[in-house]
Amino acid sequence: MSAFSSLPLVIEPAELADRLQAPELILVDLSTAARYAQGHIAGAHWVDSKRTQLGQPPAPGLLPEKTQLEALFGELGHRADAVYVVYDDEGGGWAGRFIWLLDVIGHARYHYLNGGLQAWLSEGRDVTPEPTASASGTPVLSLHDEPTASREYLLSRLGAADLAIWDARSPAEFSGEKVLAAKDGHIPGAINFEWTAGMDAQHGLRIRSDLAQVLADLGITTDKEVITHCQTHRRSGFTYLAAKALGYPRVKAYAGSWSEWGNHPDTPVER
Repeated sequence: MSAFSSLPLVIEPAELADRLQAPELILVDLSTAARYAQGHIAGAHWVDSKRTQLGQPPAPGLLPEKTQLEALFGELGHRADAVYVVYDDEGGGWAGRFIWLLDVIGHARYHYLNGGLQAWLSEGRDVTPEPTASASGTPVLSLHDEPTASREYLLSRLGAADLAIWDARSPAEFSGEKVLAAKDGHIPGAINFEWTAGMDAQHGLRIRSDLAQVLADLGITTDKEVITHCQTHRRSGFTYLAAKALGYPRVKAYAGSWSEWGNHPDTPVER
């Protein structure tokens, strides 16, 4: 039985520290290159966050090509029985996006280190500057559509009573005051709750303990399909992760996000 099998999706630093030698563990660090070089959890593979995105305008946040994902997961030593633990240094944006990638490749054995590197360091735990060597091999991956909402899918669902669109951008972007695309504003019916508002800055950027109630009060409830987005599906990596951690049964990421929606000629907007 896996050392991680009894743990929830979100785990604490102490729980990871007890399992760092587990043979099934693949530890993934999505911090900046400078932060990784300065010190990271022993055994963690550094993943350049750019490799989690397609990176092409107008919607850089779309899924990378299958061959790119196979190269990335090959370097991590991907295998069917692996348990991934994922973290970053910003409270879960890039880590959540990587968890979305794991859902896309159909790999359900993963955990998020609550608060990431900030929480680990706040407890005085050890880090090392020694990089972790890449593995070799190229796994054959199958990509799954279910974790992702395309622009066409989202258009088909607008106005549905059982839909909650969680916009993780800033209030200024949501209102149209700050414009980062051809159009300003937001997707009709979307609910704005900025990603960093879901973190507890007093407790190492962990997911705030009252988040379920805060979301329910906003109308982002567990009986609805939750589709979350931001500008490029980095900030909404955190909100995707948070919704899954809270047990929402239907969660999708709109990977095109506002960079696609706000630059497309045929998408409706609200201001």
